[in-house]
Amino acid sequence: MLTLPAPAKLNLMLHIVGRRPDGYHSLQTLFQLLDSGDVLTLEARPGPDIELSCTTPELATADNLVMRAARALQAYTKCQSGARLHLDKRLPFGGGLGGGSSDCATALLGLNHLWSLNLSVDVLASIGLSLGADVPVFVRGHSAWAEGIGEVLTPVEMPEHWFVVVNPSIHVSTATLFGHPQLTRHTPVSTIRSALAGAGHNDFEPLVRALYPAIDRAFRELNELSNGTADTVRLSGSGSSMFIKTQSDMAAQQILRSIRDQYPGYSAFIAQGVNQSPLQRTLATQA
Repeated sequence: MLTLPAPAKLNLMLHIVGRRPDGYHSLQTLFQLLDSGDVLTLEARPGPDIELSCTTPELATADNLVMRAARALQAYTKCQSGARLHLDKRLPFGGGLGGGSSDCATALLGLNHLWSLNLSVDVLASIGLSLGADVPVFVRGHSAWAEGIGEVLTPVEMPEHWFVVVNPSIHVSTATLFGHPQLTRHTPVSTIRSALAGAGHNDFEPLVRALYPAIDRAFRELNELSNGTADTVRLSGSGSSMFIKTQSDMAAQQILRSIRDQYPGYSAFIAQGVNQSPLQRTLATQA
């Protein structure tokens, strides 16, 4: 039996720099991995059947990315082994924190180990890309500058700041945002250097705030609450989760206490940014 983390990510910036002939959008983004996220437990079973249970039962379906990852591995390798999988879902669904993609990557890496498939990281990342554009960064397990649709990755080293991550319990549809006529699609191309220096923004943020008044209100409330003690509140990815970068765990704890006191309806947690994923560190101890 293996119990593995499926860490969250933040998009410290996200620019949409064009639209490709196939309809996909060209992006530039800075992925910051976190030391917090979901947890996946994997247990081998005889025969090819895959079973999935989840602390959020409605997510335990054949279309869950964990199940799709397992089936994709079986199809690629002709493996006849099966598994029992249990997902402890801690990240908000549709929150822009990469939860589903991270769960998928953890399933790929975990089953590769459990079934002794010995597939390379490159092969696993390729299988992951067929399941979702954000999966490869979690498979490769390092914070990164990403281009293309998010799959062209350049590992980067960043300060491991503390973040307060807040979700106002609202689901945002990524498909709706990408298809919306008011989405900015031609932000000028940026560079890794400028992104690492703190330049950049999230092209989804103005649209999300316009379409979801409750998220706009949360932005204003959180910016007022953290004023002078931390960075400006930012949106992560295309979801509803926001984050506040702080310089220390103590500063993050202070903001978290204020959020829980003043806005108890918001879900919030503290996580530290990491350069290497806790998934890869955990798997290294299983070798």
